[in-house]
Amino acid sequence: MTLASSVVAALTARGETVAVAESLTGGLVVSELVGVPGASAVVRGGVVAYATPVKASVLGVSAALLARNGAVDPTVAAQMATGVRTALAVDGEPATWGISTTGVAGPDPQDGQPVGTVFVGIASAAGAEAFELHLDGDRQAIRQAAVSELLTRLHVTLETGE
Repeated sequence: MTLASSVVAALTARGETVAVAESLTGGLVVSELVGVPGASAVVRGGVVAYATPVKASVLGVSAALLARNGAVDPTVAAQMATGVRTALAVDGEPATWGISTTGVAGPDPQDGQPVGTVFVGIASAAGAEAFELHLDGDRQAIRQAAVSELLTRLHVTLETGE
């Protein structure tokens, strides 16, 4: 069983949904999830907020925070995950979980952060949390590692019942 299929199975068993907000991964997370048969029952969709202003206009990330810290920031990841839950609400009901990626895949540093600095976020009605990652490799390896790390963290969260 793949990591994505484990996440879909856990969400299905719990009767929960997920919405995805992505920056550096550009849709790779939601693509992994929707590649699993039956994902339509639990995956609300994804927002690729690649341009920094879209993080504010679509996902509700604080424009002041973005101006002050840039997009590569743990609070930005947490706010993206929180914002996508409601951005992809169905009939006024937010997704159970919001997950997000933001960071620097390279080739150049961004917002004063070195290549390989990534923040992933996980949000629910109980709140949001962000995790800092320091990933190695080329652009594609960093992006793929970010997907794996985020799905692993979501899967652990779902399995521990938090």
